[in-house]
Amino acid sequence: MAKLKLDDLKKIKERVQRDTSLREGGATVKVTVHMGTCGIASGARQVMEALLEEVGLTDRRDIVVTTSGCIGLCSEEPIVTVEILGQEPIRYRFVDKNKMRQIFRRHILEGEVQEAFVLARGTEHAS
Repeated sequence: MAKLKLDDLKKIKERVQRDTSLREGGATVKVTVHMGTCGIASGARQVMEALLEEVGLTDRRDIVVTTSGCIGLCSEEPIVTVEILGQEPIRYRFVDKNKMRQIFRRHILEGEVQEAFVLARGTEHAS
């Protein structure tokens, strides 16, 4: 796998902003792909690509896709956090592109938390 360069991250950011093009303040879902060095090395870039493809297949304009840096849980990467208005945030671990598609379709679109992949709920770690 090719190394991710700063230009690659900039392109991903631009594509996320362009592809989601949401109305300011109209979001009800926020999905964060944690893309620190450890996340990228573990496949976060492919996770982000799968997420953007899934968002692109819907006509939803209330979903914000964003990135963040390292959250200090390198052994659990790639990590994705799903925040749905009125619900506790769910942090998923060991996410790959197929798990991301499942999380998007079942949790984000249908409301069914994918328990097998949960790392934490709210601010608590899952057991």
